[in-house]
Amino acid sequence: MNLSIIRYILGHVLKIEALLMMLPCVVAVIYQETEGLAFLSIAVLTYIFSILLRSRKPENTVFYLKEGCVATALSWIMMSFFGCLPFILTGEIPSFIDAMFETISGFTTTGSSILNDVEALSSTSLFWRSFTHWIGGMGVLVFVLAVVPLSGGSNMNLMKAESPGPSVGKLVPKVRATASMLYKIYFTLTIIQIILLIIGKMPVFDSIVTAFGTAGTGGFGIKNDSITSYSPYLQWVVTIFMFLFGINFNFYYLILFREFRKAFSMEEVKCYFFIVIGSIAIIFVNILPFYKSTGKSLLHAAFQVSSIITTTGFVTTDFNLWPEICRSLLILLMFIGACAGSTGGGIKVSRIILLFKSFLREFHSYAHPKSVKKVSLDGKPVDYEILRTTYVYLAVFLCVFVTSILLLSLDGNDFITNFTAVAATLNNIGPGLELVGATKNFGHFSVLSKCVLSFDMLAGRLELFPLLMLFYPKLWKDSVNSRLSRKKRKTTM
Repeated sequence: MNLSIIRYILGHVLKIEALLMMLPCVVAVIYQETEGLAFLSIAVLTYIFSILLRSRKPENTVFYLKEGCVATALSWIMMSFFGCLPFILTGEIPSFIDAMFETISGFTTTGSSILNDVEALSSTSLFWRSFTHWIGGMGVLVFVLAVVPLSGGSNMNLMKAESPGPSVGKLVPKVRATASMLYKIYFTLTIIQIILLIIGKMPVFDSIVTAFGTAGTGGFGIKNDSITSYSPYLQWVVTIFMFLFGINFNFYYLILFREFRKAFSMEEVKCYFFIVIGSIAIIFVNILPFYKSTGKSLLHAAFQVSSIITTTGFVTTDFNLWPEICRSLLILLMFIGACAGSTGGGIKVSRIILLFKSFLREFHSYAHPKSVKKVSLDGKPVDYEILRTTYVYLAVFLCVFVTSILLLSLDGNDFITNFTAVAATLNNIGPGLELVGATKNFGHFSVLSKCVLSFDMLAGRLELFPLLMLFYPKLWKDSVNSRLSRKKRKTTM
């Protein structure tokens, strides 16, 4: 394994984080808050570490998928570590475990929080807390690929390791151009939402941080009631953009180049539309007697469906009080998630489609044993390798899910709380039900449970395997043996 290139990439990631950490310092100047000094100190510390990691450029710049996985996992862990330090230094989240939980929740765009009173935070910390959503939404390594010239022809391995979905492809021939295109789409949609929120008379600061949470499908609110206190117009704007950020970004690429027929014929996008509209209709009918208002019922149904399926986590009402069919449907949407290639989490709609088509293929093979039927998506046959990784992903997902529930049960909480807490963190959603419902938080969990849920948030955002690779002993054993053999060759020369 090429450890030198991993070190070099980590250095660039920390350099970018240090520069991005200067934005809260600007907010501190505007609002005249002393918390900005803490962010400035940590930004300098982070930049010093980045210089040390980048001090020697690697001779070999080629890296494969294993290096991409390790670099990605370590990048997110280090980003979260340095990103949580300002909260500790300001004293606003004095516990390291709590600060790390909150920061991981931000970068992974989960939105689960340990805070009882969000409004007690300074504007500087609130900005950074929501900004971590925007950074993590598209992925910091995608940003690295867009701005840092990494040679070696293996840059795609970084994007594969970080980007959500069963497969990752290039929109344009060069990976760096693809990364740049993704961020242009991401930035443009964010700006449009900010403008629409300001038009709706939402304060500028609120508009910016709300757009950060929506774009990254994260869900950190700056008010204790999340989005509830804002006007119906503002709630509809957030609803629409949560839905839009849950769509595969390939769809927007095709729209930009006026390939409308190809864009709207994407099976994943059509299925995503169908699931969202169908879920809204079912929930609307069931909560109409609850709110006794067509407009309010439709808004709450559309908002919560968009929030849950895109794994954003904003709330406008306590859906924990809804009828059981609505709660059950929302839990199902937690697992389905958004489209592959979006900023949303969950299993992904494309995997659900592939799984369903695989079931149909098996039924067909039982009825017609001699026939050969391939699974296809968008009219093209799906490679067996993609199907295999989909099956393996679901199996590993189930193992991590069950193990996490068992570990959380040591706290003595009820099953629904434990089940939905794991579902909310592993699928990067935010709120669950019962003790982790829309009006509750994760602060009551033990240190062990918070560590387990932090692991789940990272594992869910990185699609399990990049993080689990860190715990694969053979990977490190081979790396050590490789380094020893290289040293032995040098000494004998």
